[in-house]
Amino acid sequence: MHPTDAFEFDRPVNSVEALRRSISNRLVYAVGKDLRSATPRDWLFAVFHAVRDRIMDGWRESLTQAEDQNAKRIYYLSMEFLTGRALSNAMLAAEIYEPVKQACALLGADFDALLELEPDAGLGNGGLGRLAACFLDSMATLGLPGMGYGIRYEYGMFAQRIVHGQQVEEPDYWLVNGYPWEFMRPEFSYTIRYGGHLVPQNGHSLWLDTEDVIATAYDSGVPGYQMRSVVTMRLWSARASGGVNLDAFNRGDYIQAVQAKNQSENVTRVLYPDDRTEHGRELRLRQEYFFVSASVQDILRRHLKTHSGFEQLADQVAIHLNDTHPALAVPELMRLLLDEYQLDWERAWGLCTRIFSYTNHTLMEEALETWPVELLGRVLPRHMGLIYDINARFLAQVHERFPDDHALLRRISLIEDRGVRRIRMAHLSVLASHKVNGVSALHSQLMVDTIFSDFVRMYPDRFCNKTNGITPRRWLAQANAPLTSLIDARIGPDWRRDLDQLAGLRAFADEPEFQNAFRLAKQQNKRRLAELMAHCPGVKVDPHSLFDVQVKRIHEYKRQLLNVLHVITRYHRILAQPHANWVPRTVIFAGKAASAYYMAKLIIRLINDIARVINNDARIGAQLRVVFIPNYRVSLAEIIIPAADLSEQTSTAGTEASGTGNMKFALNGALTIGTWDGANIEIADNVGRDNIFIFGNRTERVTELRGYGYRPRDHYESNFDLKYAIDRLAEGAFAPEEPQRYRDVVNVLLETDHYQLLADYADYCACQDKVDDLYRRPTAWTRSAILNVAGMGAFSSDRTIREYASQIWGVQPLSVAPK
Repeated sequence: MHPTDAFEFDRPVNSVEALRRSISNRLVYAVGKDLRSATPRDWLFAVFHAVRDRIMDGWRESLTQAEDQNAKRIYYLSMEFLTGRALSNAMLAAEIYEPVKQACALLGADFDALLELEPDAGLGNGGLGRLAACFLDSMATLGLPGMGYGIRYEYGMFAQRIVHGQQVEEPDYWLVNGYPWEFMRPEFSYTIRYGGHLVPQNGHSLWLDTEDVIATAYDSGVPGYQMRSVVTMRLWSARASGGVNLDAFNRGDYIQAVQAKNQSENVTRVLYPDDRTEHGRELRLRQEYFFVSASVQDILRRHLKTHSGFEQLADQVAIHLNDTHPALAVPELMRLLLDEYQLDWERAWGLCTRIFSYTNHTLMEEALETWPVELLGRVLPRHMGLIYDINARFLAQVHERFPDDHALLRRISLIEDRGVRRIRMAHLSVLASHKVNGVSALHSQLMVDTIFSDFVRMYPDRFCNKTNGITPRRWLAQANAPLTSLIDARIGPDWRRDLDQLAGLRAFADEPEFQNAFRLAKQQNKRRLAELMAHCPGVKVDPHSLFDVQVKRIHEYKRQLLNVLHVITRYHRILAQPHANWVPRTVIFAGKAASAYYMAKLIIRLINDIARVINNDARIGAQLRVVFIPNYRVSLAEIIIPAADLSEQTSTAGTEASGTGNMKFALNGALTIGTWDGANIEIADNVGRDNIFIFGNRTERVTELRGYGYRPRDHYESNFDLKYAIDRLAEGAFAPEEPQRYRDVVNVLLETDHYQLLADYADYCACQDKVDDLYRRPTAWTRSAILNVAGMGAFSSDRTIREYASQIWGVQPLSVAPK
């Protein structure tokens, strides 16, 4: 018998009985336990394996079809993939959630408790990583051939604890018990090289005497809805090229014995290592190069598996840079083509500029990534030389077109020559990419008007907009069961694939029965969140109060401090008028501050100090509560977002590229209070200006104020409520044990106020009064909430990915979907 005839396997069946047997088999033969000895973790792993079995056929067929159809593939390079928990998402995609739940019940396993045991994958931090995860979900749902490439962080970013009101960072041990969703692929291991020196040879370079680290692949499947296809997320883990130093070990020098091994493997320990030190900055650089080198080597290996050369490389491969972290993929691809495969420069660079595309996520100069020439030249000498060569050829072209504009050469150069010479990674990404996109209409316009305006003169057709989106499968169907059931009952379940169908809910916005059911769904979600918050020390909230929510990365431009100033003002007003008709309000914060970001960590402490004072003031009663929920993550967001009544999107106009949290809140029936910034503008256009609260200066006014001299003290001196709030903060009213604790916050607000909080304060407070007024009218509030949900069709990540695929990547869906 031929091996192809002998190779047979049993396709899993999705009935309750089949799942019961599958889980039992996996418990015994994969986990090594039985009914008497199994722990909850064992049951979780058994369920994981049984569910993973059921996506394997689709995964294998997706890979086979892409190869058989000679399909062009998209390779999405991202430092973060904030995927959250995998199990529930996979069961919903495969439509086996209820059968698995029933099978667990038959076996005596607590299904809901098992789901809570799964840790969030520690693969990201904020919107960048969550966007990447949504995109993989949509790529799979649309049947696009491709992969996501990233890093398998051993300890994630960090787990956040709040101790005495302050953020404390601890390792995120998400892998400590193993991760049954992934497959280790040791056959896909690549050598990553650092340091060394260069030797010219026949017009190319030999890179010798390098320090080597091995990158090994770990694959996870990302199933599309109804198993349309399964996309691979390939993450790289570092291991030393050599083992333990046995000579040192036998001498008793155990630290020296493993020092080199540990140093090599530090590359994939944590996301975004602290870069306040030279060692931290170098580790970040090594980390970024590690993952792009492994990824590009893997992409070329796959291409050469079915092609004899690189004539069709750009027709078969699209590489997308999710921000500038993967920008070193550009010189790495050049290095491989030039030095390993002996292509000439023109051909290699021509391929690069057809293969790469780039998404910009920020306009803030301080956030645009640069690397010191000295550091990059020492760690990656070959790449530094290639960047010099790319830059020289580029500047020659610029000079030829604009021979009299010497200032242009300095501005557009890949190398910043003021002070410490640095490589501008955004410039490198723009130059190498055939398409560059922003992530909202406003952001994309500002991008071409400001930071890349010089490049627009050279390449006017290179720039475009692709407004961000979110996957409705996770952020509504999975996160919000009460609202999902209501929507399904009225318009059916097909909105999961076609979010524009939510527009059908507009017909029910004024129907009393639907409004009552909508309010009931919201109340169920609020009770669930209230139960979770009850575990926060000293916090008891009323689920009938208005849930005012701001959950996101803690950063000054996101202006959590503006929210804090309003909370202080509201507190003072309630004390001054205790018998007024106040709308009871619970103000909820969550988010992590970067470990090295002093001001962001101080803001977290301030929020907790204010919460301590207000929540313990008997005069306030239930009129105002403040809660900071620690360790914000995807699984926590799935509880918080469906419960929100009000979504705080308060960034300074012109600073938030898009935002996706704003989309998730609106999709779940929260009303937005926000600035005319990022995707808030497009949300307003889609849900109706009467159904969103917009406040504050617009981008043009922000720019004007900065141009002629913004004076925050003018606002402070002219507004009684603002002055009183800041004065009480300065006096130590919220930290009587240390009155000067928030001196730096006060100084920033009064002396610089770079993000213009005080300029927007009065309008923000007036807008909050409008929120109260509408919330006092439940019928009107509910109508606006329903219209928010109904208007969110444009913000599906499926729409975004279709646009990327057709207008940037040139990638077509697989012609035959797996069954």
